[in-house]
Amino acid sequence: MRTPLFVLLLSFLLSAVLCALALPLLKRLGAGQNILSYVKEHASKKGTPTMGGLAFVPAACIVSLVFAGRADKPFFVSLAVGLGYLAVGFLDDLLKKRRGDNLGLRPYQKLLFQFAVALIAGFYCCREGLTVLRIPYTDFSFDLGWWMLPFAVFVFLATVNGVNLTDGLDGLAGSVSAVCFFFLGVLILAQKGGACATLCFALAGALGAFLLFNTNRASVFMGDTGSLSLGGFVASIALFSGNALVIPLLGGAFVLSSISVILQVIYYKKTGKRMFRMAPIHHHFQQKGYAEARISYVYAASTAAVGVTLILPFV
Repeated sequence: MRTPLFVLLLSFLLSAVLCALALPLLKRLGAGQNILSYVKEHASKKGTPTMGGLAFVPAACIVSLVFAGRADKPFFVSLAVGLGYLAVGFLDDLLKKRRGDNLGLRPYQKLLFQFAVALIAGFYCCREGLTVLRIPYTDFSFDLGWWMLPFAVFVFLATVNGVNLTDGLDGLAGSVSAVCFFFLGVLILAQKGGACATLCFALAGALGAFLLFNTNRASVFMGDTGSLSLGGFVASIALFSGNALVIPLLGGAFVLSSISVILQVIYYKKTGKRMFRMAPIHHHFQQKGYAEARISYVYAASTAAVGVTLILPFV
């Protein structure tokens, strides 16, 4: 267990340094966040630097490469997927800044990229024989074969967009993702997994440092640069390690965000009324008077509680 602790610590330190260096640079470049007018509680956050993913994601990648040793293919493919999503998120954030709005890439452009990456990841799983799915809390597993292809597409689209939707409050997506990666890493280690566990611990440590700058009131946001990348990492690592069915459990916050948006849209179209004061549901809680820090804490603590139950069978 010594190596994971070193990975966590060094990733935390490197991420803290890079975040501290990136903050004044982002300010000078004018990379301020455009705030949606209908989120009145966030009006004071206008101009807060975004694209924080440019700091903590490279930190995690560098540390994981140093400690991965003779890493396996899934590790490098996961790195490529995560960095690819970072590039698309960066382009999205850049377009938002240049246009002075929150549009960025058009939805179909984002979905097209996500679909293409998911197909590639699915083909990779099929060619490499990474088609077995473990059933959480049991010793059972089953082989999807070529059904992994449509399954991978679903996992990527659901996970990446779920993380992106969760990134709406200070510290929310960062804290939930950090806990998610930590327990996913422990789970992969317990299953005698490969270097993807190292990548998980590096991401958890890097996010921990990012939270020093992102908790309420945040001095920097991760932006789509960070949230899309995190979603890509979660989906690829979970798929390649056979733990895709763990995502709805450890990523319950992501599922909750997605489902609340879907229900809100369906209910509004049917009745002309809103089911929640605002969706995703963390904004509903905020408008009910709960502090951002409290919402983020409950989400992260709930994720940790689920994580503990997942690793208990291996203790």
